[in-house]
Amino acid sequence: MMNNANEISHHTKLYGFIGEYAGQSSISATLNKLFKANNKDAMMIPMNIREDDFFFTLVNMKKSHVNGALISNEYVKNVVEVLDEASEAVKRFGMCDIIIRDGQKLIGDILGMKAAIKFLHDKNCKKIALLGIGTRAKAFSSLANGFEISYFYDDLEKLMIFTDEAGAKDADINRLAEGMSVDLSLYDAVVDFSDFAVLKPIDKLSGINLDMKQKKEFSPLKARALELEACYIGFDDMLSELSEALFEFLKDKKHLEYDKSDMRF
Repeated sequence: MMNNANEISHHTKLYGFIGEYAGQSSISATLNKLFKANNKDAMMIPMNIREDDFFFTLVNMKKSHVNGALISNEYVKNVVEVLDEASEAVKRFGMCDIIIRDGQKLIGDILGMKAAIKFLHDKNCKKIALLGIGTRAKAFSSLANGFEISYFYDDLEKLMIFTDEAGAKDADINRLAEGMSVDLSLYDAVVDFSDFAVLKPIDKLSGINLDMKQKKEFSPLKARALELEACYIGFDDMLSELSEALFEFLKDKKHLEYDKSDMRF
């Protein structure tokens, strides 16, 4: 059984956090504290995996003792083609950040985006400024029910196509481009899932500015927030929320049915 020294046995449910710099994140340690607090015989370990080794690692997971994995931002698109089964959200948006192993099948879903949406609801956010038109922006727009979302990008034609594909009827679309002066302070939160290199056109940010970027990822939103002395929230600022979401996800999938005190032979 896993004990206070974080030892594991062949009964322990083992999970990975897969990323190029996974070891630099504290998500595994945070989740393990939650496992321990709830007396669960489970553990997550960081797995530093280079891009060249990613597919090899995932394919081998099917025959390993690893029961699932959280996927780092840089690999959320790559993992989709390795999956044997996927949730409707994964199929629709072409991204996946959580997998579980069922026998020799890998089953994928989306977790981090849902955790971010819950976080914003818990903060009583209503009005959201969403930056970008990529996969993550589309997933957020479609999954974030209960918000009044305004959309921002530098190309209005592409933004109109994006909102149409995302199913955002009568969307409030806005241009955000070089040479402009944009005030986002009236929004409850700014969510940046864009490909902008800089965010200089923004003169004022919101009280909550979120992009879920990890430490090793460059964040234009973080850079602009520092310049404007505004609150920034990235992946490592949401470890508790993400760990709780992970715990509930695994519990829902019947992966955490055994406690440390259970005798199993």
